[in-house]
Amino acid sequence: MMIFKRYSMYLMSIGAGVLVGVIYGLLHVRSPAPPAIALLGLLGMLIGEQLVPIASRIIQREPITLSWFCENCSSKITGVDATEQGKK
Repeated sequence: MMIFKRYSMYLMSIGAGVLVGVIYGLLHVRSPAPPAIALLGLLGMLIGEQLVPIASRIIQREPITLSWFCENCSSKITGVDATEQGKK
């Protein structure tokens, strides 16, 4: 059960992808983008998502420092926790 809990996010993601693939197959629709282009689009979404807290800090006239960015944004883009990254 511990393994499922550890990987549940990944399992749900792959499950959602398979479900969408099945729906595409039933509708005889091709995937809207080749895998490399789709991955770049997902990266763009992750980066764009972090523009909101950056814009919020700019509006509030708070500084955007590298340490703030690493602590608050980079882990959401890379999927690697900043505290775990420092342990290596």
